[in-house]
Amino acid sequence: MKKVLVAEDEASIREFIVINLQRSGYEVSQADNGRAALEAYEAADGDFDVVLLDIMMPEMDGLEVCKRLRSMSQTVGIIMLTAKTQEIDRVTGLLVGADDYVTKPFSPSELMARVDAIYRRVEMNKNRSEPQKSVVELGEFVLNLRDHTLKKNGVPIELTQVEFQIIEYFFTNDGAALSRTDILNRVWGKKYFGEEKVVDVNIRRLRMKVEDEPSNPKHLVTVWGLGYKWII
Repeated sequence: MKKVLVAEDEASIREFIVINLQRSGYEVSQADNGRAALEAYEAADGDFDVVLLDIMMPEMDGLEVCKRLRSMSQTVGIIMLTAKTQEIDRVTGLLVGADDYVTKPFSPSELMARVDAIYRRVEMNKNRSEPQKSVVELGEFVLNLRDHTLKKNGVPIELTQVEFQIIEYFFTNDGAALSRTDILNRVWGKKYFGEEKVVDVNIRRLRMKVEDEPSNPKHLVTVWGLGYKWII
């Protein structure tokens, strides 16, 4: 069963989301504040595929909930629900571990496209077959495709599913310049219903984890006017 947790304090919006999720075959749990969302997640032992979090919630805001959920699970899909005026919060949400965001007001088709895309990624990573080459070594980095781990000089680096898929794409295309569209299609899917900005924020987050000087990257570098590439 496809399981989703929805945390939204406005009852009318929450009901709208729940109805559309249920119509699409999802089993939905609800919370009307951040603390209740965290408690529902813990009570279910993290047995959710996707979590939708409104940013502005009582008790505990969505950004803090996102941060805590990500510390408990690198694999659960997290989507932030934001207002058009919350640009900085959208970026912050991605930086603390969210996979995507949906801007209010949103249509049922947009909402379901985003949720379905995240759910497909979660399922794909659960069921992916063992790769022919399970370890990729590039300089001081070792990427284990079987265990979904990355080490730098023998030290593990924690990655979310999105981050792992981006790194895997770079490591299997060493030295190739990859456009934002290439990365978006590979990681979020060709039917992704969102902005390319999500790529840039995830690259920024990855640099904070893999680079000695994130503001002056030497591995995950920008190809101006195109996208990014990985170099040794």
